[in-house]
Amino acid sequence: MGTVLDAATKDANGSLLTDKKVTVVFVLGGPGSGKGTQCANIVEHYGYTHLSAGDLLRAEIKSGSENGTMIQNMIKEGKIVPSEVTIKLLQRAMNESGNDKFLIDGFPRNEENRAAFELVTGMEPTFVLFFDCLEEEMERRLLSRNQGREDDNIETIRKRFRVYMESSLPVIEYYNSKGKVRKIDAAKPVEEVFEAVKEVFTPSNAEVAA
Repeated sequence: MGTVLDAATKDANGSLLTDKKVTVVFVLGGPGSGKGTQCANIVEHYGYTHLSAGDLLRAEIKSGSENGTMIQNMIKEGKIVPSEVTIKLLQRAMNESGNDKFLIDGFPRNEENRAAFELVTGMEPTFVLFFDCLEEEMERRLLSRNQGREDDNIETIRKRFRVYMESSLPVIEYYNSKGKVRKIDAAKPVEEVFEAVKEVFTPSNAEVAA
């Protein structure tokens, strides 16, 4: 099975990178697992475009567009933004980037997101980069870096962990069953974690090489 997908025949609306081979890597891990730091390293060393679903939603709200107003209202009402809305924002960002290699960070957040992404785009990730870290270590990191923020209290942090465990782990288990998960021990120092990441992304690795 090829690991780099041809979007030309698979995109549901015919607009996404229609003449390129596209590499998509989902980046998953709990709050405080160091995803953002490592994504920045991957972008710098391997030329990927880093897309954060949360950042795209916030940018759309800030733009004042009709779509952004709808997203903002849904969030205010405590509703979950439909997967298709987030996926369309991801597709647009991929199109506009001019790149053909993407890190999608913090998405899919749950099984429904995952299924919708594959249905709407016709693509699966080349692999899933999973930053595995003990809850105690993530808790320690969040408490040390978020001092003074409203969301740095232990109850809120533990609630975020519970949501992550309940929602994201089924996604990781699904892709693991397909042999697509590359698990990284994220509890180690940043430099050591990136050494492990480099082993996954090295061009000699047939899983990743375009």
